[in-house]
Amino acid sequence: MVMLHPYPVWFIVTHSPEEPFEMVQPWWPLALLAVIQLCDAVLCVKPVAFIRKCLIDVRFPERFWKFLPPLKAAAAAGLIVGIWVPPLAVLVSAALVCYFAVAVSAHVRASDFGRNLFLNATAMLVICSATLAFTVQSA
Repeated sequence: MVMLHPYPVWFIVTHSPEEPFEMVQPWWPLALLAVIQLCDAVLCVKPVAFIRKCLIDVRFPERFWKFLPPLKAAAAAGLIVGIWVPPLAVLVSAALVCYFAVAVSAHVRASDFGRNLFLNATAMLVICSATLAFTVQSA
């Protein structure tokens, strides 16, 4: 019987169980972004009007809409756990930066230069980038 180790190799190599991770300081950017992501996940369960319009405007296929709430909820959970596990905080923050960079490019590609691009996608890209910077600095 093959036994797989429950932790990835990088975790085993870089972390000693005798030395617990230190809490990310400042922790509030991670908590704030987690709250934003959780609220966004709830709003995407049955997309509210402005989210539905945004997804339609960038021609995001409706068959993929169902994946947004669990992805955003998982991001929120990862950010919260990341307060105590800095490598996870860096990973989730970087993934969110990539997600919103793709969102900005989708708006530009669709010539959607209104509120959705600037207030939603670009603002979230800035917030996620700042959170990543805080997290990398303290990790």
